[in-house]
Amino acid sequence: MKKDTLLARTGRDPARYQGMVNTPVFRTSTVIFPDRETYEARSGDDYKKVRYGLSGTPTTFALEEAVAQMEGGHAAVALPSGLAAIAVALWAFLKSGDHLLVPDPVYAPTRTFCDRRLKPNGIEIEYYDPLIGAGIGKLIRPNTRVVFCEAPGSLTLEMQDIPAIAAVAHERGIPVLADTTWGTPYFFRSFEKGVDVSIHAATKYIAGHSDVVMGVIVTNERHWLTVRRAVADYGYGVSPDDCYLALRGFRTIGVRMKQQMANALKVARWLQSRPQVKRVIYPALEGDHGHALWKRDFTGAASLFSFVLVASERQATAFVNALELFAIGSSWGGFESLAIVAPIAPYRTATKWEPGGPTIRLHIGLEDPDDLVADLEQAFTRMKKA
Repeated sequence: MKKDTLLARTGRDPARYQGMVNTPVFRTSTVIFPDRETYEARSGDDYKKVRYGLSGTPTTFALEEAVAQMEGGHAAVALPSGLAAIAVALWAFLKSGDHLLVPDPVYAPTRTFCDRRLKPNGIEIEYYDPLIGAGIGKLIRPNTRVVFCEAPGSLTLEMQDIPAIAAVAHERGIPVLADTTWGTPYFFRSFEKGVDVSIHAATKYIAGHSDVVMGVIVTNERHWLTVRRAVADYGYGVSPDDCYLALRGFRTIGVRMKQQMANALKVARWLQSRPQVKRVIYPALEGDHGHALWKRDFTGAASLFSFVLVASERQATAFVNALELFAIGSSWGGFESLAIVAPIAPYRTATKWEPGGPTIRLHIGLEDPDDLVADLEQAFTRMKKA
């Protein structure tokens, strides 16, 4: 089935639930069994059987199945947040004495987790230039256990050559873990590009309505039990109500993302024409540094991009404060547009970020793009007065 058909069909079984189109919400902690033999057989590595509320319910399994099938992975597991998914995925493969490679512009909470939790436990973190490609081989050591990627970075949107990185890593028997939230399972078939473990902040485009906080890890068959056992060992579970909401949002990810991409391209191209803008950073734009890789590896683009202002920090503050349709807030991937002044330089150690002006990150929602352009235009006018 093609992906839009798959979105509508997978993760549900009406015949099993008296004809109900959507898998119902199963709220439970205790699951009872008819006899001792059945009760004791519930343990083991079959994580798709209902055995205890923490391990998942049919509602949980429906979401996990839908995301895994859309992305082309073996199986998926839901967690309470995107950061929880990143943390567990890393811990599943690492121990004291290991070496981890992480792209320099990685999501700031991921960097904090690496520095604050992994380093003190004897794991060596090395941040690398995201544009290194096959050159990653020069950084791999005998104790390198994971190559982590982010495709692309969520602030400066460097597009990594994941197939090239994966080819080198796999030659050394090293798994590639990737935060693929931007590409989503809809626009990026990560396992076809060499990713072994794909991590999503389902809070964003998967749920899509700014009302759920959740993470999802999708793996290939080889690494499924390594990751799923780690999730169980750390005691993570997700509310079936949140899984129901996330799956309901996921059904429309195709129409949402196609519309939001169209909106984002219109706004980004308008920004390119403005004298107040030095540079628009969006891989979907012709001429962007990552455009060729994006066009090769992705079937679409998220509606998240950045641009560099020809202005001072004070004027950048005045600009975002003047916006009326763009809200100032964390996260992205919902139906609403957002804007922040992106703090980038403090989080770089292997590369420098010196774009020549403040960097503004925009998330383009489902509003009419003409209205968003008008809002940006009036904010530029007020910025000039500042």
